[in-house]
Amino acid sequence: MASISEEKKVDAATSPEAKDVTTSPSSSSFAEAVSINEKSLLRKLDYRLLPPLTLLYLLSFLDRSNVGNAKLEGMTTDIKMTGDQYLTGLTLYFVGYVLFEIPCNIILKKATPRTWLPTLTLIWGVVATLLGVVQNYSGYLASRFFLGVAESGLFPGVVYYISMWYKRNEQHYRVSLFFSAASLAGAFGGILAWGISHMDGVGGYSGWRWIFILEGLVTVIASIIAYFWVYNYPSTAEFLSPEEREFIQFRLKNDNDATRDESFTWSAVLDAFKDPKVWLYCLGFHTMSLPLYTLSLFLPTIIKELGYSAAQAQLLSVPPYAVAFVLTLSVAVASEKLRVRAPFIMGTSALACIGYILLLSDHRAGVSYVGTIFAAAGIYPSVAIVLSWPANNVSGQTKRCIANALQISVGNIGAVIGTQLYRTEDSPRYFLGHGFALGYLVANIFVVGILWVVLRRENAGKVREMDAKGLKPFGEDIGDGEGEFLGDKDPRWLFQT
Repeated sequence: MASISEEKKVDAATSPEAKDVTTSPSSSSFAEAVSINEKSLLRKLDYRLLPPLTLLYLLSFLDRSNVGNAKLEGMTTDIKMTGDQYLTGLTLYFVGYVLFEIPCNIILKKATPRTWLPTLTLIWGVVATLLGVVQNYSGYLASRFFLGVAESGLFPGVVYYISMWYKRNEQHYRVSLFFSAASLAGAFGGILAWGISHMDGVGGYSGWRWIFILEGLVTVIASIIAYFWVYNYPSTAEFLSPEEREFIQFRLKNDNDATRDESFTWSAVLDAFKDPKVWLYCLGFHTMSLPLYTLSLFLPTIIKELGYSAAQAQLLSVPPYAVAFVLTLSVAVASEKLRVRAPFIMGTSALACIGYILLLSDHRAGVSYVGTIFAAAGIYPSVAIVLSWPANNVSGQTKRCIANALQISVGNIGAVIGTQLYRTEDSPRYFLGHGFALGYLVANIFVVGILWVVLRRENAGKVREMDAKGLKPFGEDIGDGEGEFLGDKDPRWLFQT
């Protein structure tokens, strides 16, 4: 265990008050030299980069979770599916998602974001639209599987993409803002489903079919726009001036590996698989994905079984997601300002635990509904931090690219399990599903606690090595971006805890 004095050194090296201790120019002095306002440039990046990414993820989450809304409007009856057959389709989505996560990020590393991300969106938009015209159970299964395949590359790809534009401590808020689209999708999904369901009978189609068709077509249109709206990397972005490109390269050079010319290698892929911390990040998301996806897929059904009509359940699914959206962004701001990750994850996971305790312990509809709000309010902020953590801490580029994908691949095995837990015969209380979700959240608190200890120990060891060699840490404009760089094994690379 690191000594108290060593831990203080780690905190000092990564605190907001850390001062310049080398002759390297700071971001502010460099910005003045090239006449650039750093805060204005960051706002410019946010306005240009985040809206299209957030929209694509909102549509992604909407297209994967609207099946829960369609179920309330009679999909299972029309296709003649049993409750267990419906769950199998949910499972197949995540099987496709898990299998193609890493291959998709390898393609992203070899291709470009502007080409790859909109293409993925176009493919899943077509598949999502076709879900509205399936006529039998086989078509339902095939559509769900290929929807998972097509959507698998978006989230890990965007997390990697953001890490190539922003400094390490700036990434978490951006990832959280991007991920908050998931909670917005849940809120919009309920309202849209309620409205679209009134098209029942239009063109000879049931209302549930129009949910898939209209939302899928919106995704197709958005994908075409995204070919012109998504940019590649700072060195080629058309909306930046040469001075702005130079300044972005400078500020990243002293903070992370984004500016290094690193080609793809299989040895770097293997490094990701051999790092125990990467597997702890994977477990951190695995223990959150089951609660996340069971809530997003089954929330309308859970609310309906409390005694509400289908239309009421669609509308009552909005408030839990609205609260989750606000809390996700609020926690992200606090976590980024304080430069602390683990305590916020553990705290919000504990908040979600309260929600499931209410769902399990009290059968009154009002109390159980409040439980769904607590659950959503705790799950979404936790997931946002968990998913941004390896983007902050893993280096170099290929290793981080694979670690992001591996985290979501292993994590979504939890979702695969979760899709089988909310069985028809367990309604209306769903003790099995709620119990698993609660157990996974408790496990998340323990996994994140272990990872927190591991990262602090490694940081303490790196501080000792830097002291012995007379080195200074990377980050906050005090690192030396020159010389041989050893990725996250470099003693100058301190982990964010």
